[in-house]
Amino acid sequence: MQFPPLRRSAAALILCAALPALAQTPHAKPAATPAAKPVAAKPASKPQTKSAAKAAPATKAPPAPAEPVLTEADEAQLVASERAYLGDYACEFNQTVRIDKHPKMAGYITVAWQKLFITMKPVLSSTGALRLEDVTGRTLMIQIANKSMLLDTKIGQRVLDDCIHPEQAKLMAAAMAAKIADPEAEAAESARNSLGITPAAGK
Repeated sequence: MQFPPLRRSAAALILCAALPALAQTPHAKPAATPAAKPVAAKPASKPQTKSAAKAAPATKAPPAPAEPVLTEADEAQLVASERAYLGDYACEFNQTVRIDKHPKMAGYITVAWQKLFITMKPVLSSTGALRLEDVTGRTLMIQIANKSMLLDTKIGQRVLDDCIHPEQAKLMAAAMAAKIADPEAEAAESARNSLGITPAAGK
């Protein structure tokens, strides 16, 4: 009895049956690496990192100057302070200055000009002019009938001139009207202010 051909046929049938399975079996591949995650975009660089901030601390603003120590005003100073014209003044070169009573100390005046805020002590002079003396000794403001002016006492120069308060403007207008109404009074005033010398007629 010959079995080899039958065995060969059976082997061929098994091989044919296994071929589809072998065709579907994937070739061995290396383990797939997980897909790389997209890298998030870095935010724009900041002006200063925390470490840099620690290394170079922010520059602090200089401390405000200490307020001057003010003594209590006497009666003369209180009277002089009432003579000061309070409010805004129109000065030369389109500048302005403002005078107010001191917010804490009676008898004192504050002068605000540009970035300066000056504490002044009012003093009434013998000529009738009002002197506003800087308590630190740096500046001086003089108020007369027709104008006020601010001086730097350290350099001996005016830093602000022709400052006119509305009350001073009224006084000047009234004086002008009086001169127009009474020319003789104006002539008499001119004579008082002159040297009293009459020029001789030419020969």
